[in-house]
Amino acid sequence: MGRLFWKFFIVFWIAQITIFLTVGLMLLAWPSAALDTPFKHPMESLSAPDCARASPPTWPKGGLPPPLPLGAGLLVSVAFAAWLSWYFSRPIRSLNSAFEALADGKLNTRVGKAMGSRRDELANLGEAFDRSAAKLQAQVEAQRRLLHDVSHELRSPLARLQACSDLMVQQPQRSVELVQRIERETSRMDKLVGELLTLARLDSTTSQAPVEVVDLIELAQSICSDAELEMQAKSCRLQLRMPEQMQLKGDAELLYRALDNVLRNAVRFSPIGGSIGLHITANASHRHVLIRISDEGLGLPPKDVDRIFEPFFRSESNSDKGDHGCGLGLAITRSIVLAHQGTISANNRSGGGLEVSITLPA
Repeated sequence: MGRLFWKFFIVFWIAQITIFLTVGLMLLAWPSAALDTPFKHPMESLSAPDCARASPPTWPKGGLPPPLPLGAGLLVSVAFAAWLSWYFSRPIRSLNSAFEALADGKLNTRVGKAMGSRRDELANLGEAFDRSAAKLQAQVEAQRRLLHDVSHELRSPLARLQACSDLMVQQPQRSVELVQRIERETSRMDKLVGELLTLARLDSTTSQAPVEVVDLIELAQSICSDAELEMQAKSCRLQLRMPEQMQLKGDAELLYRALDNVLRNAVRFSPIGGSIGLHITANASHRHVLIRISDEGLGLPPKDVDRIFEPFFRSESNSDKGDHGCGLGLAITRSIVLAHQGTISANNRSGGGLEVSITLPA
């Protein structure tokens, strides 16, 4: 038993003993008149003659209470104090053990089973601990996976740079070709590092993005204008449907990057001559804005739909499309949307293709 158990036990027991002794002293100091008169059962007058009536023992004035009731009261008070102390201290000991296990790195520690069927503030505290531990475990696992993916992504261009430098020593006549290859690999690494820094800045809780009034319609038109050359190269058609005016609060540069990443992905995976949709609507209360960007590509396997927003994730179904991106665009988009108190999701269209839905506060 821990210290808390004994503190509860001693305090509760002393409180009960104090009440018990106080009542006993009051009875000794001011005895009731009923104690001086023998108690007579109503049936005694019918079952026995007057001469045979026996008077029950009385508690004399100024005497001590009988030892049996006093001992029974003490035992009951001890049992009650012990049970109450155990009832309150047991879940607290479980929480303490869980916190120690979590501090030792056992992120899968949970206390829900230890709380049993109780429904009180301590049970709510245990549920809050389980939610916090689950979120912490998910974040740590995501960081480990991100570190592994970053190492994997950097290893390939570094190996190619090493190979180019070795070839330049062995074959000086290919210096121009190899230098161009080195420049491409260096540019790719620079882009990867830049996107990693952007993702880390967005995921940081200490960074505060500037908030301004953003004209969403003007922003969307600018994004479509910048992506026009890529759509013309694939003969893609753009279907726009948006109101004349729509404003929200946020960072215009970050919102531009988020929508641009989704739109360029739609262009990349659309077939030649396909149609790309960009629809902006408001809900009935005009408190939220819904942005939907769709394409007519092959879509994604159901198991990959929810994973496309993870860093460095690439679906196997798109591996044959020559996708040389680093897999951070949609992860950055999700971080931007979450930073603006919004939501983002993706789903396969019934007619083919993928649709990404973004909801932002208006």
